[in-house]
Amino acid sequence: MATKGNTSLNKGIPTLKDAFVVIVKTEWNAHIVNKLEAGAKKIFKEQGIRVTSIVVPGAVEIPFAVKNYYAYSKTPPDAYITLGTVIRGDTPHFDYVCKLVTDGVLQLNLALDVPVIFGVLTVDNEQQAIERIGGQHGHKGEEAAITAIKMMALNRKLMNRKS
Repeated sequence: MATKGNTSLNKGIPTLKDAFVVIVKTEWNAHIVNKLEAGAKKIFKEQGIRVTSIVVPGAVEIPFAVKNYYAYSKTPPDAYITLGTVIRGDTPHFDYVCKLVTDGVLQLNLALDVPVIFGVLTVDNEQQAIERIGGQHGHKGEEAAITAIKMMALNRKLMNRKS
């Protein structure tokens, strides 16, 4: 059973100057994913952080889009947020997709020098997803944005130690 959202996450949000975040989101389950994105963008707007979104067909394509944006972008971001919703069906497809996207985002976190935040909902049914976009389990889009801000601040701190 999931917790009712990480309310302590909202404490101590650092202020960042000139931060830029790329959201990579899926068009699959758009009615849920768009609400995740809206929550993330709300937090970024409150913090004065620039953000742009890229849309990919499904969750498996998220790591590819992050990798290529990182490799070919003229304006590299300070962080990425991956947003999607994978709802369990009657086949093993759910397990494969969840593993692929989770492993892909993990590999990006280990390979890139900027944080890649995992904001992909993996739920048994649509009601569980709805509970995570402002319902009883908090707003996972907002939580992903706050996590990104905290990780960007940590990353900047660590990078400044090396200089």
